[in-house]
Amino acid sequence: MPSQPTRDRLNASSLDSRPKRRPDWIRVQVPHGENYDQIQSLMRRASLHTVCQEAGCPNMGECWGSGTATFLILGDICTRSCRFCDVKHGRPEPLDWEEPERVAQAVKEMELQHAVITSVNRDEREDGGAPIFAAIIRRIRELQPGCSVEVLIPDFKGSLDALKIVMDARPEILNHNVETVPSLFKTVQPQDRYEWSGAVLRNARKLDPDTLTKSGIMLGLGETIDEVKAVMRDLREWDVDILTIGQYLQPSRRHLPIERYYTLEEFAALKIYGLEIGFKWVESNPLVRSSYHAAEQVRALSVVHRKLYGESQ
Repeated sequence: MPSQPTRDRLNASSLDSRPKRRPDWIRVQVPHGENYDQIQSLMRRASLHTVCQEAGCPNMGECWGSGTATFLILGDICTRSCRFCDVKHGRPEPLDWEEPERVAQAVKEMELQHAVITSVNRDEREDGGAPIFAAIIRRIRELQPGCSVEVLIPDFKGSLDALKIVMDARPEILNHNVETVPSLFKTVQPQDRYEWSGAVLRNARKLDPDTLTKSGIMLGLGETIDEVKAVMRDLREWDVDILTIGQYLQPSRRHLPIERYYTLEEFAALKIYGLEIGFKWVESNPLVRSSYHAAEQVRALSVVHRKLYGESQ
């Protein structure tokens, strides 16, 4: 554990981590607009974090402009040091039990249609911070009825007890990203285990069959297409409903280098394959991230949302 929180993951001098020139089909728009400015100001006032900002999401302007935002809870310092991630790593502060109220009030003020709640890892806690997730889901439902809630959770080290705390609050979508293929786990996310990811996704389906389950994969870290398809088949075996596939973009020279860029045709082919093997929804494009088009997914697929609010919401 570093003595001071840091975004660095690698010693840049130890490998060739110079960013590769981006191909013409990857163009990230600079966030702008009235909605973007209002949300940014609100986040600062409420002392809240968004993964959109912390991780430099390329779709931040589009999502914020369409009434979707992804809140980063449990602090902004992670106990793990995944080598693709730009969130700070170190020793976190104690949990903030007022955070659920602040998040829910922000959702109400922003008049969100869909809120995504994600977090850093809190491995120092047996429950991984799960009670905060549950409290936020319930408080959003009280303050902003009709707003769907997606939780993008850590693996909780495979803990069924921690997962049950979240699932009992009945989010519309339970999302946990596998991120990469099993052969790269030790390189890409050294404190994670593929079997923990599998346990989270399988058990979420068992705990509440009505809740949509979702996962995501990054491409460009050295995996093969065959390995990607094998992970996709695993996810379907775990009965995952929704899949997101995007291009890994290196946050800095102190993060894992990009091994290669995938073409638009390769992303399209993976979407076709995903639908063929039974996913209900696949987003596959270089700039796709976890919450991309999430509100549309809920309105099209969510049994929980229809039971809560009827067909009109």
